[in-house]
Amino acid sequence: MSGGKPEAEERELLVRLLVGDDEASVAASEALLGGAAHAVWDGTWPAERYAHTYAVRLRHTRRTGVETLSLERAVRLLGLHGRPVRLGQITAADGAWIHLLFLTEDGDALVACTGVRRATGSPP
Repeated sequence: MSGGKPEAEERELLVRLLVGDDEASVAASEALLGGAAHAVWDGTWPAERYAHTYAVRLRHTRRTGVETLSLERAVRLLGLHGRPVRLGQITAADGAWIHLLFLTEDGDALVACTGVRRATGSPP
């Protein structure tokens, strides 16, 4: 995250933010606690643009059978948010899942979380 937070402090903050009971937040939190790599990028983008982008991805994953977690919920929450969001990513230690985090502009609250299973054989 911006502001020069040490990696351990950033990891602890993300675990605290992932307290939801939706399956993506639970899985992302477990991945972090299991040593997953993570990043939160500086800068924001309008939540509506992410909602549109991920609605397209939702249709694609449904057509192709790619396994996702809470993607439909994330699209809905982003569409309702109405303010810019920051993007974060958690990559499971085994590389099997990537979790995307959509955070408030200041990075202090979670707007939405989703996960997508990576294709077999994809490098982490």
